[in-house]
Amino acid sequence: MKRSTIDLWVGIFVAIGLAAVVFLSLKVANLTPQSADQTYTLYADFDNIGGLKVKAPVKQAGVVVGRVAGIELDSKTYRARVTLSMDKKFTFSRDVSAEILTSGLLGEQYIGLMQGGDPDELKPGEHITLTSSALVLEQLIGKFMTSFAEKGSSGHDASAAQ
Repeated sequence: MKRSTIDLWVGIFVAIGLAAVVFLSLKVANLTPQSADQTYTLYADFDNIGGLKVKAPVKQAGVVVGRVAGIELDSKTYRARVTLSMDKKFTFSRDVSAEILTSGLLGEQYIGLMQGGDPDELKPGEHITLTSSALVLEQLIGKFMTSFAEKGSSGHDASAAQ
């Protein structure tokens, strides 16, 4: 083979490799486009969303059934309103509950859904009423330190009284 033929095949191989890397990067970052006719919108209000981000997965039993499409602050209730873009293949009962969970100890946050028992289904544009906010690690540590300090000071006072 001539040198120019080898260079051509190497160039094609490199271009295919770069296209594959770009495609996989978009898949991992959840930036692949999803058609609007394949999804419907639901809303959920939370007191605290922690580190939840747009494009975070919405999961039911560990299966991704949608994505977080938007996050905003409701100016009347001062709660975080999360817009969910749900796959049309999946429907949920009116009493479905939504909870903000974390993958692993310090992993990404996602919304976990727990199916209820109501035979009626949520329609596009409706709200999930049963929600549970994120557990924020800093708040948990603060509560632990406060309770530890209270126990330490009350134990210290008891020994000083003797």
